[in-house]
Amino acid sequence: MEEFFAASHEPSPARARLGRWLFYDTRLSSDRTLSCASCHRPEFAFSEPQSTPTGVRGQRGRRKTPGIINLAARTELPGTTRDPGATFFWDGRATSLEQQVLAPIADPREMGFEHPAMIERFSGIDGYRRYFNDAFGSPAITTERIAAALADFVRTRRSGNAPYDRWSYGKDAAAMSREAQRGMEIFFFNGRCAGCHAGFNFSDGLFHNIGIGWDPKSQTYADIGREAVTKDPKDRGAFKTPGLRDVDKRAPYMHDGSLATLRDVVEFYNRGGHGNPQLSGRIVPLGLSQSDVDAVVAFLKTLNGEGYQDRPPKYFPQ
Repeated sequence: MEEFFAASHEPSPARARLGRWLFYDTRLSSDRTLSCASCHRPEFAFSEPQSTPTGVRGQRGRRKTPGIINLAARTELPGTTRDPGATFFWDGRATSLEQQVLAPIADPREMGFEHPAMIERFSGIDGYRRYFNDAFGSPAITTERIAAALADFVRTRRSGNAPYDRWSYGKDAAAMSREAQRGMEIFFFNGRCAGCHAGFNFSDGLFHNIGIGWDPKSQTYADIGREAVTKDPKDRGAFKTPGLRDVDKRAPYMHDGSLATLRDVVEFYNRGGHGNPQLSGRIVPLGLSQSDVDAVVAFLKTLNGEGYQDRPPKYFPQ
């Protein structure tokens, strides 16, 4: 799978090592109770098994924790020069991975730690200075360096060699069951899933309204999504297409975690989403049978890969 990872995105080993410590270090939150890994949990493909995250002082977030697998992948779609990974978060408000990793730290609902206070705390931890020196050539600890280290660790979380990869790229005829192969055909053709879930990471990187969060009684959205970033009413209720690598491990689903299982997700699309004034023209009833739905779910489970798994460090710089 190495051909899918761009050289320009190759992480620095020294920065990734430093970033790994920072990622799991609860001292990166204001009250020292949460780390990045508190919500991006390795055993759940760096997502978490609840609909919205819990931040400092028990505060609840608004959106499901997205996975971080394969954010280093070179994912330009065939026939285009557009990289679906060029924006981050459900609403695309970050345009670099470095921006993305810093935002939850300062968010008062998440880690609640203003960046100047973060720098003051970590500058007082002598054990970290050696590793900042190894990664950056001097022991200075800055916001930009913390962002670069965290981003490079995230770039090492790569998933590949899934059953689908072995079947599709490795030509291993036994890697996928007949049911999963049928589900793949439905996914790419009459199920129309690949219209949005395209490319190596199964995401077009675009923003679509599928009706999640629409209240027909009040004629309002619980979350306006991409519109909050672009200020364009056409983007109301639209959210970024999530990649599907290791999706089986990332329940519950959708930006609000409102669908509990993969079957629920496929059935939601089979019904044609949830009608609303901005519903994407790509979302239509699919007419799949229950056995078709089973087959698509079986295919989605073949996207569970390897290489990204991790465990928290036993020791941290002091």
